[in-house]
Amino acid sequence: MKTSPNQLPNDIESLKVLVAEQASRNTHLEQENARISAKVLSLQEQLNLALALRFAASSEKLSSDQIRLFDEAEVEALTDDEAEPDEIVEVPAHTRKKRGRKKLPDTLPRVDVVYELPAEDQRCPHDGQSLAEVGEVVSEQLDIVPAKIQVIRHIRKQYACNCGQCIKTASLPPQPIPKSLASPGLLAHVTVSKYQDALPLYRQEIILQRIGVDIPRATLANWMIKAGTLIQPLINLMRDQLLAYDIVQMDETTVQVLKEQDKSAQSKSYLWLQRGGPPDQPIILFDYAPGRGAGVPLRLLDGFEGYLQTDGYDGYNQVVASNQLTHVGCMAHARRKFSEAVKSQGKNKKAGKAQHALTLIQKLYRAEKQAKPLSPKERFTYRQDHAKPILDKLRRWVDDSLPQVLPGSTAGKALNYLNNEWDKLIRYLDDGRLNIDNNLAENTIRPFVIGRKNWLFSASVPGVKASANLYSLIETAKANGLEPYAYLRYIYTQLPSAQTVGDIEALLPGSVTAEHIKI
Repeated sequence: MKTSPNQLPNDIESLKVLVAEQASRNTHLEQENARISAKVLSLQEQLNLALALRFAASSEKLSSDQIRLFDEAEVEALTDDEAEPDEIVEVPAHTRKKRGRKKLPDTLPRVDVVYELPAEDQRCPHDGQSLAEVGEVVSEQLDIVPAKIQVIRHIRKQYACNCGQCIKTASLPPQPIPKSLASPGLLAHVTVSKYQDALPLYRQEIILQRIGVDIPRATLANWMIKAGTLIQPLINLMRDQLLAYDIVQMDETTVQVLKEQDKSAQSKSYLWLQRGGPPDQPIILFDYAPGRGAGVPLRLLDGFEGYLQTDGYDGYNQVVASNQLTHVGCMAHARRKFSEAVKSQGKNKKAGKAQHALTLIQKLYRAEKQAKPLSPKERFTYRQDHAKPILDKLRRWVDDSLPQVLPGSTAGKALNYLNNEWDKLIRYLDDGRLNIDNNLAENTIRPFVIGRKNWLFSASVPGVKASANLYSLIETAKANGLEPYAYLRYIYTQLPSAQTVGDIEALLPGSVTAEHIKI
């Protein structure tokens, strides 16, 4: 309650009490004002970030010209101990590509269409003599003929003895899906169309109807489930190879499964990704799980030892502790948070903290680009000489900046993420085979995310498990330089006849060459 000057008490003790009450009220108001100001800042940053995500470019790359747009002192003026000598970049000799239309591949068949002058035009208008052919002008166009559709008739000859007691029929080679219309070629086409080209089965049903073939989408879905089961032995061997190598990257994303026990159709399930294996024979595995708990990494990494690279999700901590793994972080996630902090500033160009972090992180990625062609041993040495000093500088800056920013602001969140994940983020310095970020895993999971936008959900658990297997085989084939359709057609033809583990190992993406699957 306010007190007017005329109502002030005359005794000193009462005045002291009044002053103390006023000081307490002022303190409370200052705290409330600080809270409201922080809330306003947070809401404004959220609005700026939402506008940037909606309308601005999504790239996180930062050019040197962009750095100069920011006039914060700590970005432009480094202290003496942070000053760097002029960097000399050696640019290797290169051949500039010729501009213009690219030549069509020589491997494509050619159909010649010859054009000749009419007979009346084959005479010289000056002296009337006949013109002689002296050359030709050739131009090319690319033509597409709709896919060739054919029916394979399996004719099994029968043989009988005159005695009437012996009748034999030639056997049919094992089929990927016995007693079905699906040949290996059709099955590979449907698989690649859905899982590589993100074409939902209902659209494939319509496309088949246009050429006079009526195959319901339920039948196509059943084929995919059976194909996912067929390739399970390959998936099992791929998992053994992945866990035998000492580096694995992991990521996860949501998937909706309509018919799942004890879960509503609207609830989220997860598809987990693992990428690893030897560099010359990479392995990519997708695995379905109804949840995102720590038990899933424990199951997927059972028996694994070595380096595990992930984002900052805490669900991986238990398997790291249980298996005594070395946890490697993702610098791209740290960079993304500082990029969001810059975008959240809106038109304010004085985004000093976040901008300075992005500048240093950019230098780390520049060092990685230079080290990429090197061997793992050479890359380790290069990082110690070039990346470690930058990280040391970044560490000092984090320690100085943490007390200066609001924890709830976007810059504060980015700083705290960098600080909390620091030990994981610098682990890539320990081994030249490690990556600075988890982008390989994120890029590998992208085809599934694109497909999810088209087919939206999986109808059943068997369906999503089959999808995980088929995505695994396709992405692993691509990572090993194989064309997905040709590889799957080869697998669907050969796998039904495989009898031993050796037969199945010979069909793994790392064991098959482009010559094997040439159509």
